[in-house]
Amino acid sequence: MDRTFFITSVTAQRRPIFQRVATADLLVEVFLGYRQQGKYLLHDFVIMPDHFHALITPAPEISLERAVQFIKGGFSFRLKSSLPVWQGSFTNHRIRDDEDFEQHREYIRMNPMRAGLARRVEDYPHSSASGEFALDPMPPGLKPLLDYRETPA
Repeated sequence: MDRTFFITSVTAQRRPIFQRVATADLLVEVFLGYRQQGKYLLHDFVIMPDHFHALITPAPEISLERAVQFIKGGFSFRLKSSLPVWQGSFTNHRIRDDEDFEQHREYIRMNPMRAGLARRVEDYPHSSASGEFALDPMPPGLKPLLDYRETPA
């Protein structure tokens, strides 16, 4: 399994549009709606004032670019803003193994605390760390790092 990615997308001009609860709630709805449609597996996410991070695995027939287009485009369409909503691109990191997955999951969980937006990860409502959202588990195909100090039996 080499189709799990950590993605980040930033709002146009880094405008803090997600400080409005209704706007952040709308992005959560978009994340969960496309997950429910089977466009991708959603493992974790956080919506910060001017960007989001997510761990996703696109469906086999959907490219990463298309999966992000669903999220960004779907949100923009629903928001009906006359202003540009997103920067034109996004960043991604292909998850290599279970350790890499857990490191990025922890980054997502801790992001609101590092930014001073919450005292505990569970207190930030627009994060999967709140425990309020149905998510997909880590893909089973991610391999653990081998410990080369151990020899196979």
